[in-house]
Amino acid sequence: MKSVDITISEYNQTQIADIKSICDLLYLNINKSLKNSNYEIVAKVWHGSPVWFINGNPIVSYSVRKNKSISLMFFSGQSFEEEGLKPLGKFKAAEILYTDPKEIKLLQIKRWLVKSIKIQWDYKNILKMKGKLIRLM
Repeated sequence: MKSVDITISEYNQTQIADIKSICDLLYLNINKSLKNSNYEIVAKVWHGSPVWFINGNPIVSYSVRKNKSISLMFFSGQSFEEEGLKPLGKFKAAEILYTDPKEIKLLQIKRWLVKSIKIQWDYKNILKMKGKLIRLM
């Protein structure tokens, strides 16, 4: 079976109107905020969701949930010590859920994106490290 790679824009296009508007707003602002960093940022659809990477290490992602909400997830978000982000899973990720574009606070997201560059846990090598996360920055 051949896999089909899609772009983040194509991912967003497949969403219903309300969800698409949230996805487009997140996409635009994540790219805008990260483009000025001194790192090479790679963005792609990975495991079915848009994800941004620094040196192969995932830092931020968003995904559509079954309940018609959008999860904006920061892979190292539990280390940000910020209100508004809820712990997700057994590692260091944290998320916020959106159901309406009006809920999105762009300055808050920009602050979290700055922290996602400064505070990173090594997800890229988590399998090699047998599930142990090591702080990179």
